[in-house]
Amino acid sequence: MKKLLAATASVALFAGAASAEDIKIGVVLGFTGPLESITPAMGASAELAMKEVSDSGKLLGGSTVTSVRGDSTCVDAAAATAAAERVVTTDKVAAIMGADCSGVTGAILSNVAVPNGIVMISPSATSPALSTAEDNGLFFRTAPSDARQGEVVTDILKEKGVNSIALSYTNNDYGKGLAESIQRNFEAAGGTVTISAAHEDGKADYSAEVGALASAGGDVLVVAGYVDQGGSGVVRAALDTGAFSTFYFPDGMVGQKLNENFGAELNGSYGAYPGTDSQGAAMFKDLAGAAGIDGTSAFAPESYDAAALIMLSMAAAGSSNSADFAGKVMDIANAPGEKIYPGELAKALDLIAAGTEIDYEGASAVELVGPGESKGNYQEILFADGVYSTVNYR
Repeated sequence: MKKLLAATASVALFAGAASAEDIKIGVVLGFTGPLESITPAMGASAELAMKEVSDSGKLLGGSTVTSVRGDSTCVDAAAATAAAERVVTTDKVAAIMGADCSGVTGAILSNVAVPNGIVMISPSATSPALSTAEDNGLFFRTAPSDARQGEVVTDILKEKGVNSIALSYTNNDYGKGLAESIQRNFEAAGGTVTISAAHEDGKADYSAEVGALASAGGDVLVVAGYVDQGGSGVVRAALDTGAFSTFYFPDGMVGQKLNENFGAELNGSYGAYPGTDSQGAAMFKDLAGAAGIDGTSAFAPESYDAAALIMLSMAAAGSSNSADFAGKVMDIANAPGEKIYPGELAKALDLIAAGTEIDYEGASAVELVGPGESKGNYQEILFADGVYSTVNYR
């Protein structure tokens, strides 16, 4: 399997022999760009896990963990690569929590992580192409692939009696992969995709794009874009022209900005993004809330889990070296073992030190399958009274 490392790379060291160090973990997310409204909660959630471990004094002989942030921009591969190169070569991070968007994640993986032997765990990169990327066993993600999201989109649309859709997607790896998955699954279920058309981010006017979508028609307009960029531009143009009144929003479109930008204009529209009603999700919401973080924000739970998996894998390997702990990530994330939830990282470190297996459930009911990616849980949302709320879990 792609994720398997040579046995010599995952030989555990005795944790008791480790001396205290300041372990640095890169937090590489789009702090500027088309997802800048949701990344603050993502970064803060990862850093919440780091503080929890540092405060425990139980990682590798009392080591502390420090976050080093880098701006992926979400869309500029060159800028993302430069940011990741800086945190790896200058700041000497032991691993990267990130990146966020699929295109920049792939660029960082191939240009920085693999050449430098650095573990990456992304909380939100969902392109199916990442499942087969050459990663030398260094890349994992706590977010599900869009191959799974296409199935969820289809299930929700068909349950609502939708027989035809128009599809607009952002013109990058994320948008293309998601659009292909949605179209493939929806057509296989007997639905009709009247048009599947790309839109560019950063434009002031999307009337031409919406004109083409309106001409093709459809019961619902599916907008596979970014809430802080072109996706919202397409929605605004569609509402202003009356081209569509009902929308489906995949994960990149779900955020507080959607409420702020449109409010009651979206009543009756719906969508879904990764999430679960697990015990860990409720615990994380409380834990994050106490720290002033919105624990229900998109990909915030997955970010906490990505950082936690990095640190618990270090403990299991007895080393902060990526070559040593990469081979422990799948073991920590999956059964068998005692289940570990948010706020229980100190407990997990005690169990690991005692030689007891753990099964990290975390905030997002983590289960890593196949090439080291989340099996996939989603929360379905519905707009009513000017805001969206979760109405179901899948």
